[in-house]
Amino acid sequence: MRKLNTIIILLAAALALAACKRTPVQDGVAVDDAGMANGGGASTSGLGADSGTSGSGFGSGTGADDGDPLSKRVVYFEYDSSLMTPEAQVIAEAHANYLLSNPGVSLVLEGHADERGTREYNLALGEDRAKSVSQFMQAVGVQSSRIRTISYGEERPVALGHDESAWSLNRRVEILYGN
Repeated sequence: MRKLNTIIILLAAALALAACKRTPVQDGVAVDDAGMANGGGASTSGLGADSGTSGSGFGSGTGADDGDPLSKRVVYFEYDSSLMTPEAQVIAEAHANYLLSNPGVSLVLEGHADERGTREYNLALGEDRAKSVSQFMQAVGVQSSRIRTISYGEERPVALGHDESAWSLNRRVEILYGN
């Protein structure tokens, strides 16, 4: 009985400590915001399921408009899913073709989730979403070495509300260009 109580207390303490630090996942490895590998290196592959644009200025001066899928740098997902919608596939294909036409360019795919679900669940879902876009681009012909994935889970929302309109904006992968 005493041993069981000790184990329960240790597990509770470990869970409390784990909840204190919020760490994104990059290519299956936990990283801090500076992008350095965290000593834990925990992989979240295979775990379950659940507009802002940012980046290096890609698209500036290209004449791209809102109707051009290449001008869109965010793809959205349905609740609790990492399956790409037809619209997401059009956007990802446009960016994949851009990469194929510009061999010196690489990108980062940032996976995100809404606030529902546990921290670990949302990190895994963000990772699955980023990998889904990456695999789609690779199927079009982009080399995997030119695509980096990272998951922030629920940590970087673009909409702060607690309703479907906010959640739908937070279920996304951002496409960020850089070398």
